Amino acid sequence: YIDPTYMIRAVKPNANDSVYCSVLADNAVHAAMAGYTGVTVGRVSGRYVVMPIQAITSQPSRRVDLQGRWFVRLVTSTLQPNFT
Repeated sequence: YIDPTYMIRAVKPNANDSVYCSVLADNAVHAAMAGYTGVTVGRVSGRYVVMPIQAITSQPSRRVDLQGRWFVRLVTSTLQPNFT
């Protein structure tokens, strides 16, 4: 079994990645300056949100179907080699 979380982003970062990381960093700093603790920032349904870490970690773990259509599309669109 190969854990796909180590392979999800195996291509060089581009300008969109830089912008995304900057926006996440800005939101994390705003949350910290507002006094929030135990939270993380992320993008949900196209909006940047502050979420309690417990709300994320209390969810059951999900498995990626390495033979599924969505994973094959991910591998193809990011030009990653096929490790399956």
